[in-house]
Amino acid sequence: MNLLVIALAFVCEFVDSSLGMGYGTVLSPVLLLLGFDALDVVPSLLFSECVAGTVAALTHHRVRNVDFRSGSRDTKVALLLATCAIAGTTAAALLAIRLPRQILRIWIGALVLVIGLLILSAVNRSFRFTWRRIAVLGAVASFNKGLSGGGYGPLVTGGQLLSGIRVRNAVGITSLSEAITCLVGCILYGLLKPNINWSLVFCMTTGAVLSVPLAARLVKWIPERLWRIIVGTMIVVLGSLTLIKAISQL
Repeated sequence: MNLLVIALAFVCEFVDSSLGMGYGTVLSPVLLLLGFDALDVVPSLLFSECVAGTVAALTHHRVRNVDFRSGSRDTKVALLLATCAIAGTTAAALLAIRLPRQILRIWIGALVLVIGLLILSAVNRSFRFTWRRIAVLGAVASFNKGLSGGGYGPLVTGGQLLSGIRVRNAVGITSLSEAITCLVGCILYGLLKPNINWSLVFCMTTGAVLSVPLAARLVKWIPERLWRIIVGTMIVVLGSLTLIKAISQL
């Protein structure tokens, strides 16, 4: 079972580190289907994604997909998104208990689908970067994650493309901002649930970290226009599946 978990984490993090989305979205339900307890899965996901996201961000920086030097625009964007994520997730969690879960899932699916369609419709178009768009993106993405527990990667990565940031930079920025957000979650779970399944954490972290070097180099090799099409298509697929599932359960 340990080898299976390592392999699953490797594949899911490879997708996440190369596309900026998919690790928790895919791995969480798979682990639940394998019989793991949800209270073991969630902190394990947070811890492994914190470590793997940090390694991914450093690797993307090293291969020059992104610039995380002190004071760079990429660093400032990542920190702004992380700050919004921490604040937005906390605020949304207070509201989530009062709203129907299916309505939240429909909202997330529709929003992700729209962003994916916008990316595909503007593959050859360049967008002007603005801090205002980034701030709005961070607030919306983190609020959605706090409400539904998902949708952060597709929204943040896709939203950055629509905010004037190149694909390579967007993927690296998402890795760093999500790692910071997961760190906060790890601290909270460490305080609230000291009996964490460290065997599961170790297997997931090992598999996830091993995939990062390959994913970062893949991002560097693929042309920008093709990568926009791939990312946009992936976002459309994730949004459509989320929307279909939510509507079918009404």
